[in-house]
Amino acid sequence: MGTPITCFKAYDIRGELNSQLNEEVAYRIGYAFAEELSAKTVVVGGDVRLTSAPLKLALSAGLIDGGAEVVDIGMAGTEEIYFATKHLGVDGGIEVTASHNPINYNGMKLVKAQSVPISGDTGLNAIKSRAESLDDAKVNERLGFYTNHVDIDPDAFFDGKSHILEARLHDTGSYKSATCMDAYVEHILSYVNLDNFTPLTIVANAGNGAAGKALDAIDSAFRKNNVPVDFVKVHHQPDGTFPNGIPNPLLPENRADTAQAVKDNAADFGIAWDGDFDRCFLFDAEGNFIEGYYIVGLLAEAFLDKNSDSKIIYDPRVYWNTEDIVNNAGGEPIKCKTGHAFIKERMRKEDAVYGGEMSAHHYFRDFAYCDSGMIPWLLIAELICTKKQSLASMVKERIAAFPSSGEINSKLKDADAALQRVLDKYEADAQVIDKTDGLGLEFGNWRFNLRKSNTEPVIRLNVESKGDIPLMEEKTAELLAVIRDE
Repeated sequence: MGTPITCFKAYDIRGELNSQLNEEVAYRIGYAFAEELSAKTVVVGGDVRLTSAPLKLALSAGLIDGGAEVVDIGMAGTEEIYFATKHLGVDGGIEVTASHNPINYNGMKLVKAQSVPISGDTGLNAIKSRAESLDDAKVNERLGFYTNHVDIDPDAFFDGKSHILEARLHDTGSYKSATCMDAYVEHILSYVNLDNFTPLTIVANAGNGAAGKALDAIDSAFRKNNVPVDFVKVHHQPDGTFPNGIPNPLLPENRADTAQAVKDNAADFGIAWDGDFDRCFLFDAEGNFIEGYYIVGLLAEAFLDKNSDSKIIYDPRVYWNTEDIVNNAGGEPIKCKTGHAFIKERMRKEDAVYGGEMSAHHYFRDFAYCDSGMIPWLLIAELICTKKQSLASMVKERIAAFPSSGEINSKLKDADAALQRVLDKYEADAQVIDKTDGLGLEFGNWRFNLRKSNTEPVIRLNVESKGDIPLMEEKTAELLAVIRDE
């Protein structure tokens, strides 16, 4: 039995560098992945973190020793792996990324053929067991082979030895570098009609992550097709040291640079991405951050304009706006538990055209039912041009009709006790009790959802009302007092 591996989570792999995740662990994961899936070919990529390349190379060595050929698409966002896995018709794909986690972390996102996600009950636990059962001596011997038996400091990454590992991988004949960028861009742009675009100025903040490279390819395609869009590129160059902070625009303190650039350049709207750009966040022409909830409604409406009787998947934290839009457009709204594995599974089951979460994950049927951070802003840009309306004007009425609190986190010593306090106070008066994900209670003209974190003693609250901002604010404060026992 090898050393226990502690970086496996419910839906992916995330861990602190060296203590939980290093090249040895990456090798084990690659070997186990290839064996568990009986994979003949696997596509790999990695984000811009300085440790992603050595981890990806060690992962590739394990995949090859496990019987697979490896196609490495280089520095890439997670959605590029989703696309390449399906486009190339391979047996699986792995993106080395820690997305928005601190700089001393890294991880992996794994998919099967056709980019079907792998979670705990669909293979991830089995991969973990296989990885742990590998013989320590054999793992060390094989890593020694790939690094030319150069001594490896167990507390440091391969650093300058990565080039030795990469050369040996190529020598095996089972490892090759490739790109799917042209095909990826062609697919991404198929969601819009480029002839609909009128002159736009768009601020695009890649956060020094992986989005910059993909945006440049889209920008190049725009220029070739004479699409009148000008980009103001902020923190554009990939930089694994993240000189401007870890890209996570969900945090309010990380939005100022994008907002200021929008105002300084009189842009039509702004975009900011997280590190592996599977989420995009939007700002209106005044630099105001637009909650992902209202973007879900806009995109649902856009798809239903073209597919009027389609199904739309949404998460249960806030949904009155989404349901109203989908019902009025003739679609079928379907509520689903929060989380990419749940959303993707339900998308496939229902053959839904689109799915969205308030956390800025947007899923598309024709994108292997996966999430993309590039398709949403393209659709919004097209809407601005065709409707001849600003982003702010498109969401203003919806925000007024269904104001929401945004997600508010409370860190507690006893989350279960807080949940019980809320139940004791509100359950008897609730008109609807929904336990799709956490606790959702409706009271006619207002509702809330309360969910416990799976990983920490935190409760997440969302409140919304029907056209009554003071009521929403009053109930939010009231609930927080009960939750925090104030």
